[in-house]
Amino acid sequence: MDPPGVVIRDGYVAVEGGRIVSVGRRSSMPPISAEEVVDGRGRVALPGLVNAHTHVAMTLLRGLAPDRPLDEWLREVWRAEAEMGPDEVLAGARLGIMEMLLSGTTTFSDMYFHEESVAEAALESGIRAVLSYGMIDAPGWERDPDKTDRELREAIRFMEEWHMAAGGRIRAAVGPHAPYTCSEHLLRASADLARSRGLRLHIHLSETRREVEEVVERVGRRPPSYLDSLGFLGPNVMAAHGVWLDREEISLLASRGVSVVHCPASNLKLASGIAPVAEMLREGVNVALGTDGPASNDSLDMFREMRLAALLQRGARLDSRALTSWDALRMATVNGARALGLDGEIGTLETGKRADVILVDLRRPHLSTHSDLASALVFSATGSDVDTVIVDGRVVVRAGRVTTMDESQVVEGASEAASKLISQS
Repeated sequence: MDPPGVVIRDGYVAVEGGRIVSVGRRSSMPPISAEEVVDGRGRVALPGLVNAHTHVAMTLLRGLAPDRPLDEWLREVWRAEAEMGPDEVLAGARLGIMEMLLSGTTTFSDMYFHEESVAEAALESGIRAVLSYGMIDAPGWERDPDKTDRELREAIRFMEEWHMAAGGRIRAAVGPHAPYTCSEHLLRASADLARSRGLRLHIHLSETRREVEEVVERVGRRPPSYLDSLGFLGPNVMAAHGVWLDREEISLLASRGVSVVHCPASNLKLASGIAPVAEMLREGVNVALGTDGPASNDSLDMFREMRLAALLQRGARLDSRALTSWDALRMATVNGARALGLDGEIGTLETGKRADVILVDLRRPHLSTHSDLASALVFSATGSDVDTVIVDGRVVVRAGRVTTMDESQVVEGASEAASKLISQS
């Protein structure tokens, strides 16, 4: 996945003990005695996709508060979320994870409450996950010191229970929600906690113009400058959205090594704006790709997200090379892995990396005549074209069916939970 991109025709990937042990042309494949052979004829093998920012249990809230800007939408969502307990989060997470696996996502980064339920769903499904308990202690800028302490204790409890679970397939991160919902004390403590434990720091940043104006009004600085003044910004930070970043802020994030997670569909649905992704990439910012929550997208299909990301940058800048097909593919794979601190383990198909591999069926009518593979994957493919998904060397989707979950039970459980939730809120 490095520029200009490497395509191996008639290739193979050999896996042992959950890792890739050999990759190359089939004509040069060494003698291998395999326990299982996955037929890849007529398909292309890709690194598993990385959804670097989502709130996966929000599958239960799809369709809630349609046609509203973020602040109004959040009020409705938070009212519904107040009725969600661990069982509801588990049901929503199972549905979202199943949807992600079926569409080729093998790793996701999540921020939510009752995050142990999300971890439970990730554990049983076989997906790879970086999970953070979402902390809020100052909604409306009014800090509750007791709430600050409770949030930090809950975050620590979660990471001590789940970090490096399932042989490292599930990892914890630190998740202060945003500069406008977290006190200065919580933001500083979160940065210190992440740094002391070697964890990622996951936060929403400059998602809307109103958010930026509110932070300036309250603290006299724009959000990136405010966070930097607290010692928050660094190479372990995953900043979701970054829609309203100016040139100086892009340079600041680049100098601090911050990764930005672009969520184009959510930003358009909530009328938040178009992030300056082309400018960020040009300045050396690592830009990953995410769907955001399935209630503000309303899909978890990373193929849709790649296509939209590329089209948006080209149309907004009147430049057909503002975001190339290979740029979009890297954002959904190796850039996402880098944002999560996992680029040594996943994101490319290389010897020694974890065997997170997806097969896309190129025999579908809309993919069968393409002369450029990267363009086909970004502009023509959808998640439903994914045929096989492998995580850690284990086949979790075979012939378009999840092998680790009962699809009908997952759908039924989520539908019941969603109906109950909406009737109560």
